[in-house]
Formats: sequence, structure tokens, C-alpha cells
Amino acid sequence: MSTVRICVCGDEATGKSSLITSLVKDVFVTNKIQSVLPQITIPPSIGTPENVTTTIVDTSALPQERNTLRKEIRKSNVILLVYSDHYSYERVALFWMPYFRSLGVNVPVVLCANKSDLTTNGNTAQVVEDEMLPVMAEFKEIDSCIRTSAREHHNVNEVFFLCQKAVTHPIAPLFDSKEGNLKPAAVAALKRIFYLCDKDQDGCLNDQEMHDFQAKCFEKPLSADDLDNIKLSISKSPAASDVENGIDQKGFIHLNKIFAEKGRHETIWIILRKFHYTDSLSLKDSFLHPKFEIPENSSAELSPAGYRFFVDLFLLFDKDNDGGLNDSELDALFAPTPGQPPFWLETSFPSSTVRNEAGHITLQGWLAQWSMTTFVSPSTTLSYLAYLGFEASGGPRNSTTSALKITKPRKRRRRPGRVERNVVLCYVLGAPSSGKSSLLDAFLNRPFDSLYRPSIKPRTAVNSVELQGGKQCYLILEELGELESAILENQAKLDACDLICYTYDSSDPDSFSHIVSLRERFPQLDELPAIYTALKADQDKTTQRSEKQPDEYTMALNMNSPLHVSVTWNSISELFVTLAEAATNPSTAFPKSEEEPPDRTGMYVALGATACALIAAVMIWRRTTNSN
Repeated sequence: MSTVRICVCGDEATGKSSLITSLVKDVFVTNKIQSVLPQITIPPSIGTPENVTTTIVDTSALPQERNTLRKEIRKSNVILLVYSDHYSYERVALFWMPYFRSLGVNVPVVLCANKSDLTTNGNTAQVVEDEMLPVMAEFKEIDSCIRTSAREHHNVNEVFFLCQKAVTHPIAPLFDSKEGNLKPAAVAALKRIFYLCDKDQDGCLNDQEMHDFQAKCFEKPLSADDLDNIKLSISKSPAASDVENGIDQKGFIHLNKIFAEKGRHETIWIILRKFHYTDSLSLKDSFLHPKFEIPENSSAELSPAGYRFFVDLFLLFDKDNDGGLNDSELDALFAPTPGQPPFWLETSFPSSTVRNEAGHITLQGWLAQWSMTTFVSPSTTLSYLAYLGFEASGGPRNSTTSALKITKPRKRRRRPGRVERNVVLCYVLGAPSSGKSSLLDAFLNRPFDSLYRPSIKPRTAVNSVELQGGKQCYLILEELGELESAILENQAKLDACDLICYTYDSSDPDSFSHIVSLRERFPQLDELPAIYTALKADQDKTTQRSEKQPDEYTMALNMNSPLHVSVTWNSISELFVTLAEAATNPSTAFPKSEEEPPDRTGMYVALGATACALIAAVMIWRRTTNSN
């Protein structure tokens, strides 16, 4: 917030204008001053918290000024309510607080007992207990209370500082004074912060982690005495934590509760804002969703820093070192997030990627899943990088976008050459029961299941493939299910696709005709590179009921003949390499052009050289004969 607007209210003759004058002049003005002062503005350079500009508005309680009072209250961020004697004190609960509520304003109120130099009814502690606490208990809008004296310049600066702090560091979202506890939203935010600061995930913040936490939030070192005092305060709590090995989550929450109880809620806000929380205790939208534009024909992928982060995260939470993340380890990993990404649930994670024999996602599958997520929905990856605590190596100025990179635009697919992409998408098309689902299972190293289960919803599988030359890429195979027609009609979906894999059952005579009709219904498929695949090659091959047999059909298109494969063969992995190679080198999967005429360039060069030599010889001969 850049501006704090304070509306000073209270009965007549309570010293409202004197307080403001004493603040501005820094001394008590004995001369008579006007009853309502003009609005004053204090620039941020004069010791204000959070470097905010402060505007102070004086008001009158006279009935004829009620409209002006109403307007100013509604424009304010905080109300300073001043009383100075028993009558004006009684009016706080009987008139002023109900009046604020009737206006429907939801701003904090700072209660000020002015003219403390004139009262004889005891010390400040007694006034707070007898007068202020009962009113604060009745009206939760009252943020804080203070005794002041404009004449003696006592607590004048402090009362306006409290007003500023009530706006810049509000206590209401953090602490329930009635219950005496931190509010659930504050506890949830602090638990996430504890999780991010517990770098070794042992459940405690050791001394080094506390030093790092102090440096990050307050930008100054934590002395040994201060750390000992923090541990002592936590150990004295009713539900004392063992601080010998460090400060656990319960102790960390209790420490912040102590800050709130002692009126040091600005300390909690400094912590929360350093971790990108808003005043409503939600993460900033600009932090979760930073600006990240992807040009047309380009895609998003994880950068080396992004892959390194997810590798470290996997290794940190694989507590049993079995090479896989079980359900409890995944729950612990996603603790500071809203849960697994919705996209993962849509793709039936973890069945969409590589798992070990126990059914737990492996590191290979973990990286493949995030590669696919970044390709399909980079905004999801960016938000989860933020939730999980990714920190760019260049410091806080570099956002989570440094964990991603944008590929070069893929404009002309028919032009020879390799596409600079490490993640590619292949649609697997074919007739029902042609073996598409079994192909996806084989891609994820799943055992063959002879039981046929028709695919209703689209199904996705992602895995890494090693290309020729040792380079690795991530291949996404997607079976479209009953949404096949809808997806193929969507040009944006086709633009995102890198390759079409046409499949048919070589033992079913009616299987190949589905591909023919599909290409006739969707001529736009001709703009995509394609591979034709004959599945179930381990069974008896049959003649297809089609005008042309598959080999003749592909030959007429100047395409390569269908690859005959079976998911029961060990060589099935070669198909996935072929698909990945075609997706990254798309010109090889388009119809071949007509046979080019032979290259006679060398012959032309030789003839030209011979002619030049003959001409030179003739010229030399003429010169010789002329000289004779």
C-alpha cells in the first residue's frame, strides 16, 4: 500500500486538532487553533513504516458536519478515535463504534485516550485495564489503544505510528484476540514457510537454517544470544518443544504467536511478505503466475535449472531410497501446495508415466511428468515452482521463469533439418481395438494385458527416449478415445502436435479402413508428419478390406511402408525411437518429393574447365605464330 489515510474522529474538545498540530510542529501550540484543521500529508521519507505516504484528516463531531464526517470515514484506511474524559469515553461504545458499523466500513480503529496530563485516575496500566480492554473486547475493530498528551508531547508520534501500522501490518488477519490464537490462514502460511526453510526436511530448523531464515527475512545476521533467547521462549511454552535438535514446526508457530501477543505483528508480516504473501494471506498472483509469453509455433520446456530443482526435490523426499516416491512421500512433497496439479489428475497420474514394480513413480517418470506438464501447461509448472520454493540462482529478482525456456519457433516442418525441441507430442490414431492402449502400456514398460478395455477418455503416456547419437528427448503419446473427432477438428490442438502415428491391427481386415476414412474426413492431417504402424504383427497377417492394401496406400502417398511391430516383441522400443526421431526431424515423415534429376554439376564444371584450357591454348598458339 502506497498511502495511509487516517481519519481523526471523536467528540468536540477532546484534543483532536491539538494532536495533529503537536505532530506537525513537534511542540504543543498554546495559541488558539481552528476547530477543524485542513488535510495534511506526510511524505514517506519521514520515518514511516513501509515507506508509505500518510494523509491525516481532521473532522468535526457537530451534527451539521455529519455528511462530511461520513464521507471522510468511508475514504479512510484507519480511524483514530480520540476521547479525553469520562463523558467522551462513554460515547465511544454508545455512539462512535455503532456509528462506524452503521456506515459499513471495515477498517481498523486505534483508540486514543488523550489529555493524559489532566487525568488523576491512575497509571496507564490501570487505564488500559479499566477503560480500554472492555471496549476492545466488545468491538473487535479496535486494533490497538494508547494514552497520549498533546501538551506534554507524550506518545504523539507513537499514536500516528500505530495508525500506520494498523494498515501496513494489520493484526486482524493474523491473530484472534478472543481465542488467543493465530488464525488458521496465518498458521497455514507459516507452516508452508517452515517447510520451505527446512531444507533437509528433517522436521526441525537447525541453527544454520535459522541463520538463513533470519538473513532472508530481515537481511541481518542472527546472533547466538538472540537464537538462545528464541529457543528459551519456545521451551517455556505450555506445550514445550524440544529445541535441542532445532526448532520444530510447533515451536515455530508458537514463536510467531508470541510475536502477535506482544504486539510485534509487524515481525510476522515481514516474514509473510518476504515469502510473497498478500494482506489476505494468499500468495501474490504475480508470484504464482509471472508473465511468460510463448511465441506462436514455439513451446515451453524445463531449463537445466528447472530439471535440477525437480531432481533435488525427488531425491530429498525419497526417504526410503527405493528409487520411487510412494503415496506418503508424494503427500509430504506436495504439502506446501494445493495438492497435485489438476492436469495430473486428468491424466491419471502416476499411471501416465514410468513407475517401479511397487507402482511408485521413479525419477525418470517424475522428470517425464513435469516435462509433459510444462509442455501442455507452463503456467501450472510456474505456479508449482512457486509453491515448492524454487529460487533462481541470480537472486530474488529472477523469478520462477528462469526454470523454463522457450524453444525456437517450428515454422516449416517440411524443410529438412532437426527441430530444436526436447519434448514432443504424438497423437496415436487408429480403429478401436487396434492396440493403441497396449502400445502406450509398452511405452511405459508395463506388461502386456490381453483383456480388451475400450478407451473412453483421452489417455496420455510420457517417457524419455534416447535418440541416435545419445541425445535424450521426452515423447508424449496421446490416445484420443471418443474425443478423437473433436480434437482433430481443433486447429490449435493440431498445431501443438508434432507427429501422427497411424495404427491398425494387421490381423483385423477392417482395421486399416479407419485410417483411410479418417484422412478423408480430416484433410488437415496432411499438414502433419506421420508414421504408419501395423500392430499385432505377432498374429497372422490378413488382407485389409480397403481399396488399396496398406503398402500400396502408403506408396501412393510417397510415404514409407507401415512398420510391422508387436508389443510382445522386445524390439517394440525401436518404434518409439523412430517416432521420436520423426517428431524431431519432421521432414522425414512427410511424403517424399518426386525423384530428383541426377546432379550433373560436376560434369558441367569439368566441361567448363576443359573449354577454358582449350581457349588458353589457342591464344598462346596465335601469339607464337604472330611473333614468328
